[in-house]
Amino acid sequence: MTTSNPGERLGLLGRKVGMMRIFTDDGDAIPVTVLDVSNNRVTQVKTAEADGYAALQVTFGERKASRVSKPEAGHLAKAGAEAGAVLKEFRVTADVAAEYKPGAQIPVGVFAVGQLVDVQGTSIGKGFTGTIKRHNFSSQRASHGNSRSHNVPGSISMAQDPGRVFPGKKMSGQLGNVTTTTQNLDIVRIDEARQLLLVRGAVPGAKNGHVVVRPAVKAPAKAATKGAN
Repeated sequence: MTTSNPGERLGLLGRKVGMMRIFTDDGDAIPVTVLDVSNNRVTQVKTAEADGYAALQVTFGERKASRVSKPEAGHLAKAGAEAGAVLKEFRVTADVAAEYKPGAQIPVGVFAVGQLVDVQGTSIGKGFTGTIKRHNFSSQRASHGNSRSHNVPGSISMAQDPGRVFPGKKMSGQLGNVTTTTQNLDIVRIDEARQLLLVRGAVPGAKNGHVVVRPAVKAPAKAATKGAN
């Protein structure tokens, strides 16, 4: 898929299966993250005429019928699609939107081996964390002359003027559990039979966490569209 606008990128929703390694013909070990992107189904096709812009609304996963609200159930029934665990919209060009109908599945073939992608997920929550660890600060020396100040942030306030702590000061608090995107990950292998993507490197989130895979927005043009349709 090639688009002129970086914001118009058709992607896939998926699930982080876990990490493994694969070997090249030369015997090199490559760490990869396995992403399950099976059964991505279109729940709505938006057009410039009806909605003011072109987009594909996509769902992934499964959800019990008892967990689906009546308005959403009617929306999905109209599209002829089964309710999913996650629902997301991808802005695309009018030509790409015209290729799909409600209820259709988006194949893993929208990506190609060697293509660079951005993977978005929710990072693993670490709970309440100290200032040093949370913001990756350097601790004070642990040698002679330092008393009970090895891993503390130090002074946080100002002089008598202004005499207060400015909002946004980096201090202790919750670490992780935020939406994070890892950019420019290389697709090493695609398993079309099982609808799996194997991308080189780590992906945000824990195992079985939901992810969003899009063509890389900051990649060089040749790498981002290599082998894409």
